[in-house]
Amino acid sequence: MSLLVFERVGRRHRQGLDERVVLRDISLELDRGELVAIWGLRLSGRSTLLRIAAGIEPPDEGVVRFDGRDLARGGGDALGSGIGYCHRPARPAEARGIIDELMVSQLARGTPRPSARKRAWAALERTGASESAARGTHELDSAEAVRVTLARALVLEPALLVIDEPSQGVDLLQRDAIVSLLRSLADEGTAILMSTGDSAALAGCDRALSLAGGELHGSIGPELAPVVPLRREASA
Repeated sequence: MSLLVFERVGRRHRQGLDERVVLRDISLELDRGELVAIWGLRLSGRSTLLRIAAGIEPPDEGVVRFDGRDLARGGGDALGSGIGYCHRPARPAEARGIIDELMVSQLARGTPRPSARKRAWAALERTGASESAARGTHELDSAEAVRVTLARALVLEPALLVIDEPSQGVDLLQRDAIVSLLRSLADEGTAILMSTGDSAALAGCDRALSLAGGELHGSIGPELAPVVPLRREASA
């Protein structure tokens, strides 16, 4: 059984009397240890697809299953407990250090403080972000922010990482290092679903699917795993 399954998922965005189809009849399967990228132009719906995959946003049609559970019915608690969602929001300056941020999410789940600190350090070291431990979020450059965001998710030991635009704003050398990090995490057994508008960030992916006109193009299942040619179509 695949870890993540989309079954004919649709999503519409409404503003007043206007309605725009963002995702149309999307089917997708993702196995443990797979690194799959959703490539698309700006406003193609790739971020919406990832939010649905993480259980943050519900579909209007279809079903999303994580580890056999319907995310919309009883599986919604998977976010933070099985699913790690990685997104870099714009944040004001924060006094709290990164190491403390990583501990807070664990302490809220009842993890003893010594264990929480140990796991926080392990996550930062695994992502190459240990030098950022004492800094605040506002002090990080783009590459450091990506690594810390990954560490925030990894500290809860998810089976699936959902990552929105990991290479955005990151310079060439750092981008390649982050892609290599994601590849190594997948090789260790973590399923990874990421979005990107940068075709150069697709290196090392098991599959690259393109999203255009609300439709997903490429092999939806892991049994055929080539990276597919990208189709530059008008965005939805």
